[in-house]
Amino acid sequence: MPENREREPLKFAYWVPNVSGGLVVSEIEQRTDWSYDYNRELAVLAEDNGFEYALSQVRYLASYGAAHQHESTSFSLALLLATRRLKVIAAVHPGLWHPAVLAKLIATVDHVSGGRAAVNVVSGWFKGEFTALGEPWLEHDERYRRAEEFIRVLRASWTEESAEFAGDFYRLRGYALKPKPLELPGRAHPEVFQGGNSTAARAMAARVSDWYFSNGKDYDGVTEQVDEVGAAAAAHGRRVRFGLNGFLIARDTEAEAREVLREIVAKADVDAVRGFGDAVRQAGRSTADKKGMWADSSFEDLVQYNDGFRSKLIGTPEQIAHRIVEYKRRGVDLLLLGFLHYKEEIAYFGERVLPLVRELEASLETSSATPEPIGVQP
Repeated sequence: MPENREREPLKFAYWVPNVSGGLVVSEIEQRTDWSYDYNRELAVLAEDNGFEYALSQVRYLASYGAAHQHESTSFSLALLLATRRLKVIAAVHPGLWHPAVLAKLIATVDHVSGGRAAVNVVSGWFKGEFTALGEPWLEHDERYRRAEEFIRVLRASWTEESAEFAGDFYRLRGYALKPKPLELPGRAHPEVFQGGNSTAARAMAARVSDWYFSNGKDYDGVTEQVDEVGAAAAAHGRRVRFGLNGFLIARDTEAEAREVLREIVAKADVDAVRGFGDAVRQAGRSTADKKGMWADSSFEDLVQYNDGFRSKLIGTPEQIAHRIVEYKRRGVDLLLLGFLHYKEEIAYFGERVLPLVRELEASLETSSATPEPIGVQP
């Protein structure tokens, strides 16, 4: 772990429910709404309860429990205009955007929001979206080669006076983007996030991304990814920050929390979960070394479509806080969280879980002792 990382407060982000169906593919009641009015109120609540980032999802077709979807960049701008401090990350697909056009849009959003715009570059897993739009579908590693060029073009557009780029997928010939994004301390340009578990994704993050998002992982899985990506980034003279996905179920007792998980899985939309699993196999098992996203996901894992249950943030506030801080000790800089009933559970998180996290973080600064997880599995 880089020196002094433990001294930086852990950051929290939440998945914006800008698609219908919530964050689990289940028929369980979810008091969560995909409408803008709901999400506007949620964004204000989240920034008042310790969340620094929100991630707007991107889907273009009705699929796998998400019958309706709001477009991510426009929705992100609307949330930025409704808040004062929250940074909003818009998920985008290379192949469906030209990166220099997106760079222009994000530069404008950055000015409008006072420097709170960010992007999550998603290589793409859903072949049907590309074919429905008449766009070519690339195989796994080629999608990551395109995504890397996409990020390089974004960065060149934001930082170079007259950007030049000659790649296999994109070209710039003296592109002068004005105005540039805001100049702010601590960042060279709007932050670039990227997901993926595969070898290609890890190598790409080490070369070009500011943040690397992982699907849900246990302690050993997180440690392995942090070590590999961190070492590869250091070899390029860079530091990549690490974000971990997790679905959080905090209740007054562990039994209550585990009963919620049991009911979510018991009421899973079986056809939708299986359909999603079939669609993402190429994103995981098709890779030569089987390190891709969803490569070893079970049916239960896929009920939360980014393996959020595997991070095991399920239990009492005390149990979850200890587990969160243990992830931080292993190199996690940010937790990207989903919830069943967003408004109620984000407020509960801010009142009951976050204060415990901050107390445990303070103990890391004054003691070399490692806080032991209480009542949760490794």
